[in-house]
Amino acid sequence: MTDASSPDDDVAALVARLIAEAALLGASLSRPRRSDPSRPTRVTVAPVSVGDELRYRFSFHEATRTRDENLTPDAAAGRLAQLAETEFRQALLHSPEADWQVLTGGKTPRVLRRPPTRLDRAPQPHDRVKRRLLPEGDPVPFLVELGVMTPDGKVRAQRYDKFRQVNRFLELVEDVLPALGVERVGSGSEAEVSDRRTSPHGPLRVVDFGSGKSYLTFALHHLLTAVHGLAVDIVGLDLKEDVVAACEALARRLDADGLRFEVGDIAGYDALDGVDLVVSLHACDTATDAALDRAVRAGAQVILAVPCCQHEVMSQLRNAELEPLLRHGTLRERFAAEVTDAARAQLLGAVGYDVQVVEFVELEHTPKNVLLRATARPGRDTAKAAADYRAFARELGIDPALERLLADRLPA
Repeated sequence: MTDASSPDDDVAALVARLIAEAALLGASLSRPRRSDPSRPTRVTVAPVSVGDELRYRFSFHEATRTRDENLTPDAAAGRLAQLAETEFRQALLHSPEADWQVLTGGKTPRVLRRPPTRLDRAPQPHDRVKRRLLPEGDPVPFLVELGVMTPDGKVRAQRYDKFRQVNRFLELVEDVLPALGVERVGSGSEAEVSDRRTSPHGPLRVVDFGSGKSYLTFALHHLLTAVHGLAVDIVGLDLKEDVVAACEALARRLDADGLRFEVGDIAGYDALDGVDLVVSLHACDTATDAALDRAVRAGAQVILAVPCCQHEVMSQLRNAELEPLLRHGTLRERFAAEVTDAARAQLLGAVGYDVQVVEFVELEHTPKNVLLRATARPGRDTAKAAADYRAFARELGIDPALERLLADRLPA
């Protein structure tokens, strides 16, 4: 920790100094002071070059979207300090000299200095062409095999939606790698920089419930191994024997070490000890709840779930004031889907997870475009989350499957 008399304990002064020296390589703010669905749950900051000028891109991660703002250095210094001091309890600032953990939830701010994890001063270029983890023009073996790309790396026109979906999924995974114990080490050229897992040691364990044709399972394997150089143990689980056999054959053709596919269902799968990440991308109706329950009980650090059809809550909804909405079948169905995902998010919060509900890309299995991204957070106030959930459920007259499955884990 810095000395109490150090100017770096003044959050605004620290931010101003780092930006004045063009030494701020990135920042992230978390743990908002107020629970408000209209406010961002997390903010990330990165230096970008716009033309020949330095700007700072603020990404505000809200419940259903992410919005960006590019600010001048002076404006960025004021905005970042204001967010850290009044809107969020925790911030992490990266510079070549150190990482600075800023804690402002108590009576006085605290600033903890840690060894630097980012060393490159060069801002990232900012332009209107979206940067992708899998760029066009670079052939990716699994995308070529699955017919999304041609052998020379061109994305086939009729598969462009799939290409966009894969990249969006990888962006969402990339954001949670630090929660999985993955950090960037080294300096200098890209060849001298690598990723490693800090804790726990050993392969990163992933289970994909209902992996289907496994586009995203192969994408996840590519991200973790080819992009980040990590050892992995990834299992894709599905009920269809022919689909599993085809995916297993493809994995062997690609020499995809650490990736395998098995026939099985969610409820009967017991090999979850030590799992780090659980993925469930199109489990129908309450099968999503079964996947979430299994992930929670296995102690998964991160859960990614895209629900499919959602019928259970639709028949349960009871609220006299909402009758003008609920009497219409189409509106009732849409509202039930939103209520179901809100309940799932709140229940995961009540058992110790921070949850974001983010926009995804529609799967071919379902028009749903919502992804639940949950990260384990020890010390979270689960009692309040549970109380808020019960009030929500009582008001709408619902008793969803996930509540029943997690009943023994919920605070009284």
